[in-house]
Amino acid sequence: MASVVEKQICEGIYAAFEEVFGEKLEEGKVALQPTRKDFEGTYTFVTFPFLKISKKKPEETGELIGQFLQEKVSVVTGFNVVKGFLNFVIADAFWAGELKKISSDTDFGKLPSKGEKVMVEYSSPNTNKPLHLGHLRNNFLGFSVARIMEACGYDVLKTNLVNDRGIHICKSMLAYQKFGNGETPTADLKGDKLVGNYYVKYDQEYKKEISELLEKLKAENAEAEEKALKDRAEKEAPLMLEAKEMLRKWEEGDTETVALWKKMNGWVYDGFNATYTAMGVSFDKIYQESETYLLGKEVVEEGLGKGVFYRRDDGSVWVDLTPDGLDEKLLLRSDGTSVYMTQDMGTADLKFKDFPMQQSVYVVGNEQDYHFKVLKLIMQKLGRSYADGIFHLSYGMVDLPSGKMKSREGTVVDADDLIADMTATAKERTEVLGKIDDFSSEEAQKLYSMLALGALKYYLLKVDPKKRMLFNPEESIDFQGNTGVYIQYTHAKIRAIIRKAELDGIDYKELDTAQLTELHPLESEVISMITNYPQKVAEAGEHYAPSVVANYVYDLAKTYSRFYAELSIFGEEDVAKKSLRVLLSEQVSSIIAKGMFLLGVDVPEKM
Repeated sequence: MASVVEKQICEGIYAAFEEVFGEKLEEGKVALQPTRKDFEGTYTFVTFPFLKISKKKPEETGELIGQFLQEKVSVVTGFNVVKGFLNFVIADAFWAGELKKISSDTDFGKLPSKGEKVMVEYSSPNTNKPLHLGHLRNNFLGFSVARIMEACGYDVLKTNLVNDRGIHICKSMLAYQKFGNGETPTADLKGDKLVGNYYVKYDQEYKKEISELLEKLKAENAEAEEKALKDRAEKEAPLMLEAKEMLRKWEEGDTETVALWKKMNGWVYDGFNATYTAMGVSFDKIYQESETYLLGKEVVEEGLGKGVFYRRDDGSVWVDLTPDGLDEKLLLRSDGTSVYMTQDMGTADLKFKDFPMQQSVYVVGNEQDYHFKVLKLIMQKLGRSYADGIFHLSYGMVDLPSGKMKSREGTVVDADDLIADMTATAKERTEVLGKIDDFSSEEAQKLYSMLALGALKYYLLKVDPKKRMLFNPEESIDFQGNTGVYIQYTHAKIRAIIRKAELDGIDYKELDTAQLTELHPLESEVISMITNYPQKVAEAGEHYAPSVVANYVYDLAKTYSRFYAELSIFGEEDVAKKSLRVLLSEQVSSIIAKGMFLLGVDVPEKM
């Protein structure tokens, strides 16, 4: 999506090739890029790919196109050519007019309706442990992508498929049954953490059993390989056998087992809801695996009928994806029971029935890349209308300076604890810098929370989702550099400028741009960046990449800080220029607030 001025320049370049060089270029061939900081100009056209058409040297080609546009396109007031790079200088009056136009457009950055639906599924926690740092990246990504897609003009539904059944859930249930002594959640111990403690307890006791059983098996089978004996010990350990039996009872609807499952899941949901509230994320619809795990068997029968799937001699059902460069995938076991893929096929149909979407975005870690390739391909082969729109937003894991996290060993970084620690750090840093001297205690606490979440969300979202990343809590909450706190502080600083301008009676909203024929290069640069906001929103939506918005907002805040440092606002004697600088400041704060909103981050009015 190009800005108004980019469209005019590109149209001028097409016309130049037709009139100057006698050649009509194909649509989409012309592209502009931002001019390098060390050259004069705003947009650059690279001539090298077009020399066969112009039949001239790069510099001469650039000169001829530049002269044509300077004469024919009103927004171009100058140009320069550096080797094969044609840099365009845009009229100051144009930038002033654009700023005035944008300031009166309350929906600036919100793109026209696409008339299409998008479902974004994220979070997908297991009900056997609390949310941790990895879940934070998942939730922040999903929530932000949903907001970005809404801004791109889509009708969006935010969903969460909770993994609330299976052997891993039975492990925490069994440990609670054996070692819980009737313990219940308290004000100091949320239900999700209580259940998570028993998941860890299961692993500890299970490992003890494996160790004891392995020694016994070694004594009885001196000649056997240790790996084979260990595999046997893992399968035959009493706790594993009991967990499998518990799962069997649950699937048969055993009253006592189901009652325990409901009670412990209820504790976990209460804990999750408190964490989601603290995180500032939400969902429009929640699906539960216990209600969807049997779905998909009808899809399997359909696939068999269509010849897409096949049945082996043992009765199991498979799909052969080797012609597509994948492998053969099991869809139904020989005993007729489902696998995860069976469930996901059925759930995909259910989701489409509930919300007939054109795009279905799954926010899931990159360890599931292959799974989603298979799911999409299967649904395409079955002719599902939504299949082409299945997109796996694959993201890398989050590490800490201390290393990797493992849930079953109890070494995860708990989301609640991390948010609390970040809030405490925000309090400490803010008090040291003396930024809350006139705040009430309630206002101060709200600010600490806002800064902590802003630091967390921005740090996790500014990185391309596909990249594995290292989260450094200390670095994330710095008031300088590429951090959410720096951007929040810049917004608060600008809001203070606006309040002073209003107190001083500066009528900046009634700016007469006709009086402004000459702008400082920094003024033009900031306004140019403001006009790029809708393009960045569109780019972020196209690639499901909040990082595009995050880094754009940071660049805008950084460029504004240079403007603020070099140009006086209230010391400027020219009334029109002073009004322009206040209006420019207000629009920067508006774009920062809009951009950070798309990331799920609130910005303070004062600090």
